[in-house]
Amino acid sequence: MSAVPPPPPPRRLRLIQILTVAILVVAFATTIFFLFDPTRRAQLEALINSPLGLAVIFFLSLISNATLILPVPGLALTALAATAGNPLAIGIVAGLGQALGETTGYLAGYSSQTLIDSSPRYTRMASWMQRYGALTIFILALIPNPFFDAAGIVAGALRMRFLLYLGVTIAGKVIKNVALAYAAAGGVDWFLG
Repeated sequence: MSAVPPPPPPRRLRLIQILTVAILVVAFATTIFFLFDPTRRAQLEALINSPLGLAVIFFLSLISNATLILPVPGLALTALAATAGNPLAIGIVAGLGQALGETTGYLAGYSSQTLIDSSPRYTRMASWMQRYGALTIFILALIPNPFFDAAGIVAGALRMRFLLYLGVTIAGKVIKNVALAYAAAGGVDWFLG
């Protein structure tokens, strides 16, 4: 396995660390504020059917995948929203939001490489990433799994080009969410029909 690239300059590293912590704090606080209060949750369900519905879905999808600490059911939001709206639009918007939310893992890996170098999981994931980088990210983004955050952290630590990381993440998340949205909408139609 090749050596891990050197860390970025100290000033840039500090900025990335501050940005990562700020994103995580805001994402965690917003998730709790919106999703764990029954009244607010009911208001959000009403918003899905409003003209701002897609913007709400994008924002909630972004938040659901920005939380490294607390897993939030972003795919459940996609499935629920697809039963009340256009599955294609909801799948694309949710996939874009989730992909952007996953940048927190990438930024965490980019800014804290020394904290994860000794883990056996890191070594295995780093080996896959060095051999099959974009393909590994795409496949993990495409299938529902708990390992995507780890893959994002490793991609950041290995300094995968950010636009490559983001592009394959968007592709995988959008395909997954569109498929799920159509399945949810079709399942509800089948069940009610």
